[in-house]
Amino acid sequence: MEFNTDRNTEEVENIAAAENDVGQRLDIYLAAKLEVSRSNMQKLLEEGRVFRGAKVFKANYKVKVGDVFTVMLPEPELLEIRSEAIPLDVIFEDEDVVVVNKSRGMVVHPAPGHYTGTLVNALLHHCQNLSGINNVIRPGIVHRLDKDTSGIMIVAKNDAAHISLSEQIQNKTAKRSYIAIVRGNIKEDTGTISAKIARDKNDRKKMTVVQEGGRTAVTDYEVLERFGRFTIVRCRLRTGRTHQIRVHMNYLGYPLVGDPKYSPMNVQFAIHGQALHSQELEFTHPRTGERLRFEAGLPEDMQKIITRLRNGQF
Repeated sequence: MEFNTDRNTEEVENIAAAENDVGQRLDIYLAAKLEVSRSNMQKLLEEGRVFRGAKVFKANYKVKVGDVFTVMLPEPELLEIRSEAIPLDVIFEDEDVVVVNKSRGMVVHPAPGHYTGTLVNALLHHCQNLSGINNVIRPGIVHRLDKDTSGIMIVAKNDAAHISLSEQIQNKTAKRSYIAIVRGNIKEDTGTISAKIARDKNDRKKMTVVQEGGRTAVTDYEVLERFGRFTIVRCRLRTGRTHQIRVHMNYLGYPLVGDPKYSPMNVQFAIHGQALHSQELEFTHPRTGERLRFEAGLPEDMQKIITRLRNGQF
């Protein structure tokens, strides 16, 4: 099975101005640098796709020495998404939904740099039908996990199921909980992090806690085990913002072990990516109304870390 699509995705370009660039109109300068037409660049500028931190630039801005422009540039057209015979760990499946245990390192849907080997590629091979609400790039995808977060996900096979599941997530009647291994000793047994999240002004690929603006984000956490320099916690999401658990735990001063984006320290454990696993998912079946709960066991890399912690090998 394969899909054709003309939907664009985005990539980030950072361009630094040199002395010989000074005084040029920004639209002309960037059009030459990125090898696009001036009219296309003006359109990107009008859409607010060129910025530095919180400042958004206009076409007639005159380039200055030291300017660094971040451009959200549409990626070349993706012509097709192919089905691929990639093994899937299916926990549950019927005519409406598929519940899978995503492996760490697997991208959920095609994006710049990851057009193959994704969960969507695997699902297109596994299923005859997937909902089309999220377009052909993300068929069936109701919610997502970061590439290096493992664990349980639900996928919709038809639009009715997709609408029901999306509403449950939006209304917080679908429950999700995660297991994380963090650096540091969390003193409180339980807690709630309520801190707004927005895109980092200095690094558009990261999220950060902000005092003004941003989107409301709430995470409940519960300490499961303490090891002095490390803590195992269960996190429950009340909202579903990008990188929410990673950002919130880092904000508290307890970054996730192995997190390359928010805790780029030497990893003393054998894990590639953050020690975060989507363990439990509970929802109401969109057709039958039955309340269902599923659990995905911890991946081997996290099990080994916990064994080492319990044996004092750190």
